[in-house]
Amino acid sequence: QVQLVESGGGSVQAGGSLRLSCVVSGTLVRVNTVAWYRQAPGMQREMIALLSADMITNYAISVKGRFTISRDNAKNTVYLQMNNLKPEDTAVYYCKPFNSNAWGRGTQVTVSS
Repeated sequence: QVQLVESGGGSVQAGGSLRLSCVVSGTLVRVNTVAWYRQAPGMQREMIALLSADMITNYAISVKGRFTISRDNAKNTVYLQMNNLKPEDTAVYYCKPFNSNAWGRGTQVTVSS
């Protein structure tokens, strides 16, 4: 059973940085595509970054150039480095491997102007 625990969120001012972590159990991140998603209040959940098993990355236009997805195979953990944060990045952030329908509780990111 896949379990996901996201952490690292918080409240920052515009222009600040945060690094999110997602500890994955029940499947290996190194053999799966794992993505970060976010859901803002009143909005649908959207995929913003993905990392494939062979290290190919893809980003939503809204975060490209500011966010970086990476992983640590030894820790079975996926990260999202977020720089130059904007108020519109405010959301709950989740990670999920493509081979699972499980969701974690997410981590809240709040960016003030």
